[in-house]
Amino acid sequence: MLISKLFGYVFTYALRHRIDESHGLSHSMNTLYYAHQIFKTEVQLRPRIQSQERMIYTAAILHDMCDAKYTDKTAEIARIDHFLQDKLTDKETEMTKAIVSSMSYSHVAQHGFPQLGDYQTAYHIVREADLLTAYDVDRSIVFHMHTKNATTYEAYTNARKFFMERVFLHNEHNLFVTEYGRKQSAILHEKTMERLWFWKTMIDYDLYGFTDPPPKNT
Repeated sequence: MLISKLFGYVFTYALRHRIDESHGLSHSMNTLYYAHQIFKTEVQLRPRIQSQERMIYTAAILHDMCDAKYTDKTAEIARIDHFLQDKLTDKETEMTKAIVSSMSYSHVAQHGFPQLGDYQTAYHIVREADLLTAYDVDRSIVFHMHTKNATTYEAYTNARKFFMERVFLHNEHNLFVTEYGRKQSAILHEKTMERLWFWKTMIDYDLYGFTDPPPKNT
């Protein structure tokens, strides 16, 4: 019943901090899905990580429960430590905290990857799972509408900028080190381009009343 308890923790956390679905329960579920997919590939190459499976899934579910955008990171890491005391071993708890506190895009951009020894692959599995969930245009639009009180047009514009300046450069910046991560990101890139085009169509329709490109003088 560990996963149920972890999702319960996320649900309560999101309610307490009024976090929207872009970083709440559905995001944790999606991150868990990708963590499982990457793990299945990586464990064939590195059988030693089999014993880390429970910890990997725990970190995947809880990774945003110490997001500095919403709360005090240090305080929430302490909450996670307390919550996991009777659920994981001391080592598993230690590495869960190490992973979730150092895997964000901003942390990696500023500090690079941490050196976690035997848990380095586990770190990349969870980190890449989170990166793969970023290829979700609707999620980005929801985030901007919620945090910026943006209109749909403003949220789409901000989301498009986010994808062009960050997400679509993940591979160029060597942020995927696993085979699954690299392959899946390429697939998701194409799907994301299609979704961005869909939203452009809807925005144009909302602004101009038709789905063809607006006249040049508008």
